[in-house]
Amino acid sequence: MSGVLRLLLFQARRDRVAVPVWILGITLLSFATSAAVATQFGDEAAQVAILTLAAANPAFLFLRGLPDGTGVGAVVFFQGYAFTAVLAGLMSTFLVVRHTRSDEELGRAELLGSVPIPRAASLAATLLLGTAANLVLAVFVAGAFIAAGLPAAGSAAAGAAVGSVGIFFVALAAVAAQALPSGRSANGAAAGLVGVAYLVRGIGDALGTPSADLLHVASAWPSLLSPIGWGQRTRPFTSPDLAFLLVPLAAAAVLTALAVVIRRRRDVGASLLPERVGKERAGVGGQSFVGLAWRLQRSTLAGWCVGAAALGAVAGVLSPMASETVSSIAPLRELIARLVPGGQTGLIDVFVTALLGMAGVFAAAAGIQAVLRMRAEEAEGRAEILLSAPVSRARWLGANLFVAAVSAAVVSTTAGAAAAVGLAVSGTSDGPAWSLVPAALAHVPAALVFATAAAVAFALAPRLSILVAWGVLAVAIVLGEFGELFGLPAWLQDASPFRHSSAMPVESFNQAGAVGLLLVAAAGASLAAYFLRRRDLAA
Repeated sequence: MSGVLRLLLFQARRDRVAVPVWILGITLLSFATSAAVATQFGDEAAQVAILTLAAANPAFLFLRGLPDGTGVGAVVFFQGYAFTAVLAGLMSTFLVVRHTRSDEELGRAELLGSVPIPRAASLAATLLLGTAANLVLAVFVAGAFIAAGLPAAGSAAAGAAVGSVGIFFVALAAVAAQALPSGRSANGAAAGLVGVAYLVRGIGDALGTPSADLLHVASAWPSLLSPIGWGQRTRPFTSPDLAFLLVPLAAAAVLTALAVVIRRRRDVGASLLPERVGKERAGVGGQSFVGLAWRLQRSTLAGWCVGAAALGAVAGVLSPMASETVSSIAPLRELIARLVPGGQTGLIDVFVTALLGMAGVFAAAAGIQAVLRMRAEEAEGRAEILLSAPVSRARWLGANLFVAAVSAAVVSTTAGAAAAVGLAVSGTSDGPAWSLVPAALAHVPAALVFATAAAVAFALAPRLSILVAWGVLAVAIVLGEFGELFGLPAWLQDASPFRHSSAMPVESFNQAGAVGLLLVAAAGASLAAYFLRRRDLAA
């Protein structure tokens, strides 16, 4: 046991910056959401207006969650819980994979295994660290709600809901780390499962049944398949019931036991899914910078495309079902007729537009990941060998930016095509369903801005590039999702590239906005090339 505790302290020291940043960031977001809701929806009339609007809009339910009556606390939980739970899940997955599969991949786990400690000691320490981090997160989130003036009991229940989701993903990431052969694949799979949990919860909420007064929505059965959905059912500020948290916590206990059993039975570096052995010689495409960048990115791109296809299919198949569900309720049908131009068809367009916007986030993430692969090549010493040949760094950067642009376009096209197929099958689209492909591609210029921002961060501060690149994306998402709720000035909201993407098919294509984003991306690529030529390689 002493070995586990020493490893726990060692891992906590390694994460002395990353984990506090995650916890404080999520806490600040929770406090800001509470303060903004109290300011903008402090009176019951405003709360009724936002809740009835949400009940009439399946896209709102998919993105945010379930309305659960009036009261500042209930509106805060409705507006912010799902996003906060996703952040808790991502924090947990990255923490676990970093100390398990990534350490094995880099040889650290083999050094630890040379001392007389149990084989699963490092994994046990990681599981304890992840659990402790989520318990601290639950306390801090509850404290943020209390500091914003919300009831203490409801705040504690809301913090527990967020923490329980994080603990579930600690255990799930531990299993992924045992099953997959590399840190990159384990991180991608675990983060993808966080997205799946959000997606499944969103489907259940979008198909939910509103109450007669339109102030409550009961989720459909798919929400029960998601730990985020179970946390949502605690209803902390209306009728708290923490018994629902026993489900994700029990599932976490089972997954933890499974991860420990697997770790005890496998060798260091081995995995349930072995890594495929490559060819002895590269093909024609592998003899160029572009071919190499493509080979390094293609498996990750496949994962993003699977997620984009699932999101697009949900947009195409689910939107008619959600529209028919809400239109079958008389009060909602009247409300839709007043609020949504085009009635049921307009409601489908709103839902598809919202989900294609999420696909734009996927495209941006795929582009960022393609660029940040350069940092992995540099840190692990392969870039030094690569650049020892008579080639320029600008070509290396340009090849990776080209693959990033292709990745963003492919992910967007996949989402649009899947949505088009779904709508075509359902037969509910008035216009050509394939117009959704250009609607999805309208988000590519914004995605390119994020890719070039990652390239600039890599050129200027390589050791901080991963944190900066993903941080910029997170800030942009927060500005887009919560900017108006926080009452932020328009110029600050406009700092998010997503604000300048065309929300098709609800809006027409914004040519000026797309050109402006492309010019910003081109300027970023030029700056990245300039600074990369003038710095040394960094470990």
